[in-house]
Amino acid sequence: MEEKSFVIWGRNPIIEALRSGKSLEKILVAHDSHPPKELVKLAEKNKVKIQKVPRKKVEDIAGTKKTQGVAALVSPVEYLEENSLIDKITETGGVILVMDHITDPQNVGNMIRTAEVLGVDGIVIPRERSSPINETVIKASTGAVFYLPISKVGSLRQFLNKFKKKGGWVVSVEKGGKPIQKISFPFPLAVVLGSEGKGVSKSVLETSDLIATIPMKGKVTSLNVSSATAIALWEVAKQRWIEN
Repeated sequence: MEEKSFVIWGRNPIIEALRSGKSLEKILVAHDSHPPKELVKLAEKNKVKIQKVPRKKVEDIAGTKKTQGVAALVSPVEYLEENSLIDKITETGGVILVMDHITDPQNVGNMIRTAEVLGVDGIVIPRERSSPINETVIKASTGAVFYLPISKVGSLRQFLNKFKKKGGWVVSVEKGGKPIQKISFPFPLAVVLGSEGKGVSKSVLETSDLIATIPMKGKVTSLNVSSATAIALWEVAKQRWIEN
């Protein structure tokens, strides 16, 4: 369920929000409604996704029937443009945490919190199939979302290829790779963690320079993604700043 506190509705308020450059997570349009051309054009220009949903969903999220068939989820954070994030990380030899389609807001919040604590310099999330940055994420992150630059990108693969062209390295945390404690990490570095069901996307694995695997001894052979993130980022942090 989406959070209600960051919602605007009605055609003109959403057009004005888009004009002002406000960060919107997505725009929900009722199936039986036709949004103004200007709204659609501005959404495309600002790279905000438009999702067609039943009218009842639009009204439920807005908490009113006076929506004119359209509601938008306003992001509580300002997203950093992806090229700016790449420049920032490559110039400082930093670390980015890349969330490959993590849809559970609790996990997203926990991962951002861990990243902030362990000195990660930025977060990348895909525009599609990813939890919006909402109240649950903010709460789970204990406010860490406000301290880390976050970029929302159309294609993780394209983002990572751009990052590599600027001198960055990509490590994906996935089964079947090198034990994570035996890897000497290169910087600047993007650390990728995939969704619990599917793992890291095939296209992202193909882009990776390294596959890091967390050794497991128990009968249960998988970790919650936020736990895996903590282990991976701790290994990176040790090499980057804890033991130096």
